[in-house]
Amino acid sequence: MGEITIGIREFKTQLSRYLQRVKDGESLTITERGTPIGRIVPTGGNDLRSQLQGMVAAGLCAWNGERYVPGEPVAINRGVQTLADLIVEERDREPDLS
Repeated sequence: MGEITIGIREFKTQLSRYLQRVKDGESLTITERGTPIGRIVPTGGNDLRSQLQGMVAAGLCAWNGERYVPGEPVAINRGVQTLADLIVEERDREPDLS
């Protein structure tokens, strides 16, 4: 599964051929005077993994294909108040205008 870059005129004249390539799993980037203006991607794979692989192929994200494993929390609450409590308390305080 690759990605093809083509101009508008070429796309219009060979529409059937390029749509068949999309059905076969390839993605198209359509350009106007060398500037990308749109993409046509296959819809066959609607599962999350194929969507992520499509985003990686388009350069929109990086992913190694492995499942995310969350780590241990970095911050530890050492008091009774949470960070949210401290923020609310600070918001409710009267401003010091002196």
